[in-house]
Amino acid sequence: MTQSKRALRALGQTFKRLKQDKQGVGAVEFAIIFPLLLALYITAFELTIGFSVYKRATRAAGAIADLASQPQTVNKAYLNTMEDVAAGIFVPYATTGLTLKISGIQVDANKIAKISWSWDQDDKRPYAVNSIVNIPDNLRQPNAFLVHAELTIPHTLLMFMSSVSTSIRPITIGRDYYFAKREADPITCGDC
Repeated sequence: MTQSKRALRALGQTFKRLKQDKQGVGAVEFAIIFPLLLALYITAFELTIGFSVYKRATRAAGAIADLASQPQTVNKAYLNTMEDVAAGIFVPYATTGLTLKISGIQVDANKIAKISWSWDQDDKRPYAVNSIVNIPDNLRQPNAFLVHAELTIPHTLLMFMSSVSTSIRPITIGRDYYFAKREADPITCGDC
């Protein structure tokens, strides 16, 4: 028998023994499944954080619209405190990059909605006075006054997805909320 035939026979016997050997099957299965389970766990964690930020954005926009609709008159100093309201609702998450716009909207007798005043976190007027705006149809009541709060915040994925690809950018979570004036008279903003 030649040496190459002996080597092939020995190799065949080795494969036969490996095929019959069942030791370590559990470890191999675990090694295959573990990365998938870890990826699922981290993805679920990141989705939970994202939904939490989304819920806080909704809550902050609603609270800001509610607070801005209560007084008869507002000013820039009062509206500046709304950033602190948002920051308080977002604890323990950072509010870096948060943008906030608050507008007073007057709906006339013909159900046309126009901006009465507007303010953003940079103390500017984001919308021109008397510009026509679209509002939900169920809020188009004649002679109504609405406060519209718009809030956006960037949310960066924490771990898994950001390490897989550098092309993933932060997502922007945005919420807006309309709140009707509690009393009949419109809210005025003296310095907006």
